[in-house]
Amino acid sequence: MPTDVVMPQMGESITEGTITKWLKKPGDSVQRDEPLFEISTDKVDAEIPSPAAGTLEEIKVAEGTTVQINTVVCTIAEGASSGAAAPTPTPAKAETAAAPAADTATPAAVDTPAATQGNPPASASPGAAGPGTDIVMPQMGESITEGTITKWLKKVGDTVQRDEPIFEISTDKVDAEIPSPVAGVLTEIKVTEGTTVQINTVVAVIGGGAGAPAAKPAAPAAAAPAASAPAASAPAASASEGEKVRSSPLVRKIAKDNNVDLTQVPGSGAAGRVTKSDIVGHLEGGAKPAAVAPAAPSPAASAPAPARPAAPAAAQPLPGEVVPMTRMRAIIAQRMVESKRTSPHVHTVFKVDMTRIVKLREKEKNKYEQRNGVKLTYMPFITRAAIVALKKHPIVNAAVQGEAILYNKSINIGIAVALEWGLIVPVIKQTEEKNFLGITRSIVDLADRARNKKLAPDEVSGGTFTLTNSGIFGEQFGTPIIAQPQAAILGIGGLNKEAEVVTDKDGQESIAIRSIQRFTLGFDHRIVDGADAGKFMSDFKAYLENWTEDIG
Repeated sequence: MPTDVVMPQMGESITEGTITKWLKKPGDSVQRDEPLFEISTDKVDAEIPSPAAGTLEEIKVAEGTTVQINTVVCTIAEGASSGAAAPTPTPAKAETAAAPAADTATPAAVDTPAATQGNPPASASPGAAGPGTDIVMPQMGESITEGTITKWLKKVGDTVQRDEPIFEISTDKVDAEIPSPVAGVLTEIKVTEGTTVQINTVVAVIGGGAGAPAAKPAAPAAAAPAASAPAASAPAASASEGEKVRSSPLVRKIAKDNNVDLTQVPGSGAAGRVTKSDIVGHLEGGAKPAAVAPAAPSPAASAPAPARPAAPAAAQPLPGEVVPMTRMRAIIAQRMVESKRTSPHVHTVFKVDMTRIVKLREKEKNKYEQRNGVKLTYMPFITRAAIVALKKHPIVNAAVQGEAILYNKSINIGIAVALEWGLIVPVIKQTEEKNFLGITRSIVDLADRARNKKLAPDEVSGGTFTLTNSGIFGEQFGTPIIAQPQAAILGIGGLNKEAEVVTDKDGQESIAIRSIQRFTLGFDHRIVDGADAGKFMSDFKAYLENWTEDIG
């Protein structure tokens, strides 16, 4: 049967997207995971891969059209297929490219022999009292092969609405809430909290609808991360009085930190879910944000959700208590040990006079923000200086491959972002092609989406050089660990006023107050010699101290 391809959900608060370009035309052959069309939302622009192989049969939405998430935008006819009979079509559509990766862009899938990407599980046939829908561990990036279920947000017997978060996962790239692809009742949890499983593993089963028979045929060996059976026609039951307020971990943390009762915060998300904008708006003025209409609501979703008690605050660790590492923390620990074991680390510290940059920023920051809609910080200056130096010294942008050296074609700068729950390093790709303003916008955008769990998996991979700014916490300088397989990392120290000996054009010396910042280059001594590091840092320092570039 043809596979319906839908407008994917690119984040918790995203309810619609615009198709900016079709990369295929009707009649074209399409491979699974091959880019099919491009979309634009208020958070991200992305290419959307095909969930199935076959022929593009019909385009239902023209370029430039904005549609709600889960709207069918095209259909793909099967190519060489098994002889399984297609179920009778119903108005309910199979969710294909949409919901599980709620906080990330739709990831590319890894081929698994038993997977039937983009098609409903063989056991799921239409009907109001139909069998259950298998919920699988989604693939959150091309290189991701497993994920850990950190928390179940629903229990067996609970009613679940489509797109409502049902569990939280952690991978070595992202932490995310995974929404349900269908409405119904959670009939079975197959994987307990804290368990790590391979992608496409069935982790739960959702029955066809409230009151539907619980009988469930044997599930297929694996299903596509974003695929599901057609939703049953029976409406889902409304949430019970005892349910917690629907919200993300970030929202609950903000509420806890500010002693806010979430039952008093109107939710603008699907089925009354409290979003980050809701809680922030409540704290800033108590005004209710404009409601966002959820896509394709079920009959139950249209009714106002009853007030529910706030979720109890998580207990803080007690002195002497042993607390298991989170998945992200465990992976960070593993990567740090691997890097120290792999690369002979050497560090060199340079002191840079940032007075020229400080004066330029103070003079231009207000006009810059009015002109460009983004704040002027020191990071784009530092990033541009690093890019210029990396162009001159490509060995610092290289990587070790066995007994060979890979000289990377592009300069992909990773910028470490400290989160409440760990550390993440979003990557700005092909920075050598961006001007100062482009770098500024990329830094602000990636940092904001990193803190709100909105990054796509490919935005935290592929870096060739990393910047880490621990100076914001007041330290003079640090000795950071290299992110493998990169050859170097630049640590940014604190910016302070210091007394310095300066020499004028006549050679006269005097003591003056200057804005001084220390930068540490950590480098892999297998391929970067001390002389290479010194030359790189000298050029980096000179570019900042003698800044002449137009900032836009």
